[in-house]
Amino acid sequence: MAPPRENVSLLFKLYCLTVMTLVAATYTVALRYTRTTETELYFATTAVCITEVIKLFLSVGILAKETGSLGRLMTSLRENVVGSPKELLKLSVPSVVYAVQNNMAFLALSNLDAAVYQVTYQLKIPCTALCTVLMLNRSLSKLQWFSVFMLCGGVTLVQWKPAQATKVQVEQNPMLGFGAIAIAVLCSGFAGVYFEKVLKSSDTSLWVRNIQMYLSGILVTLIGVYMSEGAQVLEKGFFYGYTYYVGFVIFLASVGGLYTSVVVKYTDNIMKGFSAAAAIVLSTVASVMLFGLQITVSFSLGALLVCISIYLYGLPRQDTTKIQPPSSETESLKEKLISV
Repeated sequence: MAPPRENVSLLFKLYCLTVMTLVAATYTVALRYTRTTETELYFATTAVCITEVIKLFLSVGILAKETGSLGRLMTSLRENVVGSPKELLKLSVPSVVYAVQNNMAFLALSNLDAAVYQVTYQLKIPCTALCTVLMLNRSLSKLQWFSVFMLCGGVTLVQWKPAQATKVQVEQNPMLGFGAIAIAVLCSGFAGVYFEKVLKSSDTSLWVRNIQMYLSGILVTLIGVYMSEGAQVLEKGFFYGYTYYVGFVIFLASVGGLYTSVVVKYTDNIMKGFSAAAAIVLSTVASVMLFGLQITVSFSLGALLVCISIYLYGLPRQDTTKIQPPSSETESLKEKLISV
């Protein structure tokens, strides 16, 4: 007898989360390897651009399989891409916001101590949960909120690195740094939840949405290449420093990006955050075995907190992976944020 539809859906969600976690962990380890062993480092901005191009072609290929024929594929692209400039503009929002987030994160890192940056940047986890509640009209229990903040603390400890003394004095502006980190945190939460809302608010194919977003992503990343490393790229070439290992890292990033969109479509951004945290723990453990990194007390405690938070968040609860209808006007904000 076939399993109930709900069980199949649950198994599919678990499969997507597991694959995303494993791909993200493998990507992190492979990236660490290329950045520590390659003598001629490639340009990171060009790698991001190529990743967007690969994700676009993979999405077109999956959409072709979904539609079943070349004619229907061309019709779908003509209707949803060429003939829908408003939809393209709508899906360009996450790409632009993510670009702002990355630049603000870099500005914050330049004006804050590394330890302060590590702690404050993890506020993107509860910020994502807050955006999920406010933008998608969902509710989280007290235990779920507790697990979200526990995850935030766990990830901070896992990535914690003691401050190191340096002879180089860098002039920093803490106020500018905190302002930049606040913008980066808000952008991270908003962009992810916005994309989730677009995915779940219509019956448009996930792969069509991906194509729409990756087209704008390619444009944004090309602008990023020109602004940050344009002179070096023109001098040394777009593919300077590329090896087979770099190609493997880019491929992993592309596959991980596709699975991320699947996870957002069929679960939510909060679960994506838990999956990303698990990937950080797994990649660090793998780095211990492959690169001889030392396990610290802070990492052990942080990994324990991450595991406990995942367990607590996964306890039986109301389904939060679907957009709920708007609540009545008499419902208070407190009741919306915390439902017991």
